[in-house]
Amino acid sequence: MASSGWTRREFLKGSGVAAGALVLGGCTRTGGGAGGDPLEEARRSGTVQVGIAGEAPYGFTDQTGRVTGEAPEVARAVFGNLGVGTVQASQVDFNQLIPALNANKFSVVAAGMFITPERCKNAAFSIPDYVAPTAFLVPRGNPEGIATFEDVVRKKLTLAVLSGAVEKDYAQRLGVPDSQVQPFDSQNALLQAVVNQRVQCAALTNISLNDLVQKNPGAQVEFTRGFTPVIGGKPEVQAGAFVFRPADTGLRDAFNAELKKLQDSGEWVRIASPFGFTRENLPPPGVTTEALCAGS
Repeated sequence: MASSGWTRREFLKGSGVAAGALVLGGCTRTGGGAGGDPLEEARRSGTVQVGIAGEAPYGFTDQTGRVTGEAPEVARAVFGNLGVGTVQASQVDFNQLIPALNANKFSVVAAGMFITPERCKNAAFSIPDYVAPTAFLVPRGNPEGIATFEDVVRKKLTLAVLSGAVEKDYAQRLGVPDSQVQPFDSQNALLQAVVNQRVQCAALTNISLNDLVQKNPGAQVEFTRGFTPVIGGKPEVQAGAFVFRPADTGLRDAFNAELKKLQDSGEWVRIASPFGFTRENLPPPGVTTEALCAGS
């Protein structure tokens, strides 16, 4: 995402998000920010409260009323290994997740939130949970052989992007003329534009495109291998993580240790794959929270 924005994707700002807090399965006070040890309190009660934003595939409520998504399911595995059997969720607007966390409404944000310098000023992030490479949605077989934004420029192709999304910025900064870029308001609109050949490709994260393709098995489309755009010599890394109050270092450190075990063992891929994540989304060794918080 663009480092200046507070959302992962501006188009997701209102997607599936309640106007206020939606409590799912229990109260929202955690007490951890008032001087107690939130991990020990969670172990004693058997329950931890997390915050989500209602965004698929990151953290949302499914049709049965179950809170799920990549982040809640990974959180369940981590906290299970820490001796906490139940993860309950409160749903709030994406831009209210960190304020609600700091107001002790829950102990952890489990919403796939990207690590940015601005957010790091007000909260503490876990190690990177995932990276979100860019990819292209293309007709099955990728007849134009599209792999990068430079291919779009060189072949004078028409590119679909989501309105307000970071991919439009990437395209512009990498030389795609505005006349070749068509914005759309939803992922389904992107899909239909490619299917109906209004555009030759659509750019989004490979996570979102994998999820979109899985949900539309009859569409004659595929998505390309993910890549990290390099602009002005700097890789534009998008990495999501869990978020904690700055004072809750013990909870964060314990969570980090268990999350790393899941990633190294292959269990993370098993948990995350139903939501469109693959091994390609595992954070490379050089991608660190410290560097992302520093904007480097």
